[in-house]
Parts: sequence; structure tokens; C-alpha cells
Amino acid sequence: MGDDRGDLLAALAGIGRSLQDVFDPRRFLTDFAAHIERLLPHDRLMIAYCEEGGALSVFAEHPGGGPLLHEGRYTIDFDPGGFYSADEWVVESVLRGEAMVVRDFREDPRFRRSGAEPPKVVRLGLRSRVAVPLASGGRIVGILFVGSATPNAYTETHVAMARQVAELISPFIENIVVLHREQRRRRRLATLVGLACIFGSSLNFAESFEQVANAVRPILDFDAMGVGLLGVNGRDLELVGKVADSPEPPSLAGIPLDDLSFSAKVRAGEAVLIRDAHAELDPARPGDRRLIERGNGSCLSVPLWFCENVGGVLFFSKRRPNWYDSADVEVASGIAGQVVVALQHQRLAEEQAERARIEGRARELEQRLTTLRQELGDRYGFERILGRAPALQEALTRAAKVAPTETTVLLTGESGTGKELVARAVHHASQRAEGPFVAINCAALPETLVDSELFGHERGAFTGADKQKPGRFEVAAGGTLFLDEVGELPPAVQAKLLRVVQEHEFQRVGGTATLRVDVRLVTATNQDLARAVEAGTFREDLYYRLNVFSVHLPPLRERGDDVLLLANHFVREFGVRFGKGDAGLSRDAEDALRAYQWPGNIRELANAVERSLILADGGLLTAAHFDLHGLPDPHRVGAGATPPTTSAPEALADLEKRAILAALDHTKGNKTQAAAILGITRTQLHTRLKRFGLTA
Repeated sequence: MGDDRGDLLAALAGIGRSLQDVFDPRRFLTDFAAHIERLLPHDRLMIAYCEEGGALSVFAEHPGGGPLLHEGRYTIDFDPGGFYSADEWVVESVLRGEAMVVRDFREDPRFRRSGAEPPKVVRLGLRSRVAVPLASGGRIVGILFVGSATPNAYTETHVAMARQVAELISPFIENIVVLHREQRRRRRLATLVGLACIFGSSLNFAESFEQVANAVRPILDFDAMGVGLLGVNGRDLELVGKVADSPEPPSLAGIPLDDLSFSAKVRAGEAVLIRDAHAELDPARPGDRRLIERGNGSCLSVPLWFCENVGGVLFFSKRRPNWYDSADVEVASGIAGQVVVALQHQRLAEEQAERARIEGRARELEQRLTTLRQELGDRYGFERILGRAPALQEALTRAAKVAPTETTVLLTGESGTGKELVARAVHHASQRAEGPFVAINCAALPETLVDSELFGHERGAFTGADKQKPGRFEVAAGGTLFLDEVGELPPAVQAKLLRVVQEHEFQRVGGTATLRVDVRLVTATNQDLARAVEAGTFREDLYYRLNVFSVHLPPLRERGDDVLLLANHFVREFGVRFGKGDAGLSRDAEDALRAYQWPGNIRELANAVERSLILADGGLLTAAHFDLHGLPDPHRVGAGATPPTTSAPEALADLEKRAILAALDHTKGNKTQAAAILGITRTQLHTRLKRFGLTA
């Protein structure tokens, strides 16, 4: 027994030297076999190592001069291949701690399968074998196989000796595996440093991914490798990088996450290690079934962590089972960290490019806005309002002073004197110039719709209200709301408008929610609102709320030569439109324009110029083209006549009434034509007819 122990110690000394040198499993087992030949006669020796999950790899094999029985994946050098495969009942028995003895492979019924080819060990000449477990640290770490070409070569004494040999070498085997795996682990992780250089060569992740895959393959082999990012809905993986050895790779590509049995792990940011797809996946799940049908033997998926959120997965797949283990999970996780950095760099570059594009676009829009603001200022500024008459200049000066404030403005004056033009100038000279300018003619709206137009309505508020509609106060938010002909508002709407002016809030028609108002109010009227208040047709409290700052625009007849200034402006404007750019005013036309009193004011003047250009063939426009003498002059007192002794408002109302009657007489009662002559709308004409009691 002393000699036996000496032989074993010599063998163990060889194992000790292996811990320091570059370990060669075959050389080790050849030396070890020579030392134990006298104790355990054999023709072949093999040590199988128990991997994670119960699979066996070949730690070392001594063929005894014959061919290798297992050219598979080895425990130490990890040559590409498969794991050692033995009869399940053999492995299960030995891994339970039992010794397995085969007296004669040819006679043992366990190896005699009807019609089946004899086991490979039999074809290579083995007749008997002993298999005993290798135990270390309280667990089975592998199996020692001792084989002989002689039948019935092993007795119980040999089995006991095999157990003793296994007991002595097991800790050394385990230490060698741990040592070499740690060395390999460090080599593999060190290789990952080079991935940063590959990813850094391009900000386009997809372009550099194939290079990365080629660098990864030597340390983590695969049939398919890919990166999938979780979609917005969290159910799908968007493939952003893939390398595969076949058109239909055994990967997660194109499989909805919810179809996989391990989707919860993916969302939770856990690694997924599937050693044997056929054994571990659920064919009843459509995603699992597709993985199996694609030929997956083993799969590995690790999360991509973007800060504290799981944004996707890095996955590997192999057609052969039992390919990946926990060491591969660590390597894959290291690769995943590099992938995240590369993706974040790409996103940052894309965001910077997008930010630069947006900033460039913003500069363009800002420049365009400045240009538009200048154009609007040029178009609607006070300086664009034509006229030199002192009364007009005084009105414009007042309007320019109040424009920069938030004060409510009331514009008064006859129809056609340019109240909306002044209102726009006030808006564009105010702090709300970049907000909307919304104008509404209160007289042009049917009484039943005024409330809805101003304040909006809810769906179902009245017949035909099939959807919610915002009112003009909402549309004008942040800007200016111009209410023309405010004196025409019905009493109920006046009350609601008063609340808006006072409390800055309102409710839509049919609604219960209170909405806040952020508009500046500019109103206009051609009526004498003070008299309307006395007559009880306009609320006194609303009048004082609107008349905080008033600007009165003089009628055209009081502006002297402004009529010619405006007439020439309209001749140029309409002349270009009608292709009569050479048109001008004759002396008699100028005299006629000065003499006429213009009850429709500037609007009537513009209509008269447009009408005369249509009638003229070109050149100078004459008094005949204007045909102003065809209309009675209601404002001119006849020669020798005594002017009526009435107040100015009464005289003005009387003149307006006579002008309307003259226009109707001239058009033989055609209200549309009469309104055009007067320079007002048909609705405004109806309002005046009603006011003067001229309706039938």
C-alpha cells in the first residue's frame, strides 16, 4: 500500500507542476496514466468535468495509443465543439455518487440495443470500464472513466482503488479548472477594451457592428449576435445591429417580446441563459416555438442599461445546446456596457445634429419673423395711414400713445373712416404684436350667433352644435380682439361682455367651465354710444368700461386735401391690379372729389376709384368716370339757403339719413348697390335703415 501511495503522490506532484506551467490536459493525463498503470490497469483513461447545468465536458483523455474517443469541447482549452455525451443512466448514477462497472460491453444488456449500432467504445475495442465520481468541496465535480480492452478486467478491488484515485485528484482537478478559467476570464475581459476603439471609429452604430462582432467571436462564439432596443410600447425589439451566419438566424429578431416565456426577465433587466432550448423553452408560446423552429440550441441575452432604465438587449444564439454558461454571461455583460456607450454616443451625435438643425431653423424663423414683423409694421404701422389733416394727425397721435399699454380703446367715427386700420396699428405697436389680431364685425352677425361667435360653444349646446368650438376671445388669446360696430351687440351679449371686461373670464355657450381671458380689447362704433345709453339700448356700465381711452377719427369731408392723397393712392393700387398703371386724375376729377362730401368716407372713395378704373380705357380719370354728380350731395347746403339750426349730432344723423335715401333713390331701391355706393356693407345698411325707421 505504501508503494501505491507513492505512485499516487508522484502523480499528484505532476498535477502540482501543471498548476505553474501552461496546462496541457493530454500530457497531464498521459503522465498520470503511467503512474497509476500498476494500480489500475487500463487501455484508456478519461476525466469528464461537470459543467453548470449538469453537462459534461472533457477535462482530459488518454487514448492509450488509439484514436481519441471524444474530440469535443474541452474543459480547459474550449475547442469549438459539443459536450461529452454519455448514456443518461450512467451519468445520473455516477453523479449521485455511485460507481458504475461494466464487465463486458458486448454482454451487458444495458448496451445491447436491438438493431442499434454498437457504442463507439465497443467499436474502438473497449470491453470493460469503471466510472467513479470526482468529488470536491462537498459536490460532484466530474467522473473518472477507466477502460480496458479485456473483458471482466475490473474487480471490486479496482473499483475501490479507482475511488481512492478519484478522491486524491478531485481537489487538484477542481483547482486547475478554477485557475485556468479565471485566467481565461481575465483574457476575455481584457479583449473587451479593444471594442471601444472599434465603436469609436464611427458614430454610426450599425456600420461598426460587424467589426465588433468579428472581434467578439473569438471570445464568445455565436451563430447570431444582435442588439435590439425596446420600442416605445415596450412590446417589440427594434433591431439596430445584427450579424448572422445564415439568412434566418437563430435569434430574437422579429419576435414580439410578449410571445417569449422569458419576457418578464428581459423587462426586469435580468440576464437570460438558455442552455438547452428544447428542454427549457415552451413550444406553446409562439415566440419560444419560433426560437426552436429556427434551430436554436442555446441562447444568451443580457440587458442594455441606459442609466436606470432597461432600453434593450444584447443577444447571442448558437445552434448547439449547452454552449453558454455563467462566465459567458459576464463577458456578454461587459460587451453590453460597450454597446450602451456606443449607442449613447450615436444618440448624442444625432441629438447634436438635430439641435444644430433646429437652431439653424430657429435662426431662419427668427429672421423670417423679424422680416414679417417689419413687413407687418410697414403695412399696418401708423406711418402707413395716409393723411395730413390736423384732425387725423391728432387722432393718430392719441392712438400711438395708448398703443404700448394694455388699456381698452374705443374708436369712434363714421363708417369707412379707417377704424379697423387704426386698430391694427394699435395692435402692432403694442407688446402683443406677436400675438393674433382677431377682428369681428358685430353688426354682420345674426343676433342668435353673436354669443357663440364671441365666446364659443360646447358640443350639443344648441341645434347644429355637433362639436366644441372656441370663440373669438379664445382665438385671440395673447393678442388683440377688435370688436367693430360694438353698439350693435344685443343686451344679453352686452352683459356677458361686461363680465369679460371686468373679471377677465367667461363660459362657453352650453358650458359650465370658467375660462380665463388674455386679450386686449379694442372696440369701434359709428354710433353715438352716449345717446344709446340715454335711449337704453346700450348698457351704461359697459360703455364706461369700453370708453377708457377714446380716439375719434374724422370723416373724410373734414380732412381737406386728404381726399386727393387717398384717391391717388387708390389709383396706383387698383391701376396695377387692372393693368392700368398709367392712370391718373384729371383736374375736373380732382375738383369733383374735393366737392363731394363722401358719406361712405374712405371706403366709398376706394369703391369710386375702383369703379372709375373699370369704366376708363386708360390715361386720366375724369369727373365723368366718377359720376359723382349723379348723386345728390346731402352735405352741401344750397346757394342762398339757410343752414338748419340743429346740433352737430342731429345734423350728422340727418345727413346720413338723407345720403341713404339718395343712394336708394339712385339705385331704384337696390340695397346691395346702395350699400356699395355708400361704402358700407349690406348688413350695415340694414342696421341704419332700421335705426332711421326706413324699413317697410
